[in-house]
Amino acid sequence: MIQTQEILQTIEISYREICAGEDPWIPLGNFMNDFFGNYPDRREELVKEPIQEPVDLTSYSHRWAVFCVATIDYLCQKYNIPCPDWVNNSAYRLSEPWYYSLAAHKPQVRERLERETPEPFTRR
Repeated sequence: MIQTQEILQTIEISYREICAGEDPWIPLGNFMNDFFGNYPDRREELVKEPIQEPVDLTSYSHRWAVFCVATIDYLCQKYNIPCPDWVNNSAYRLSEPWYYSLAAHKPQVRERLERETPEPFTRR
């Protein structure tokens, strides 16, 4: 008999994996798989634990922290989930916009990104 252990891919675990060097889209994709497919009935559990920025914080890890926080804010709004208080921590802000696009140097691309990006991301 195969035994399985149910381990949720929370946003906290996902961020920890990003900080450990994992390509960000792998843990974020795993989180999304649990959020939308594997455990949609446990969404509050997936978002409740706060992420912890590392002591040796870099601009890379901080940007991804802010991205994770904005993701939780957006998903909680969209799916009527109580948003955890930790999402409102003012530490999760960027001093300038961050565009994750190879073409972000083009004005028309930036304009489109600014116009189409959901508010939980743009206000951070």
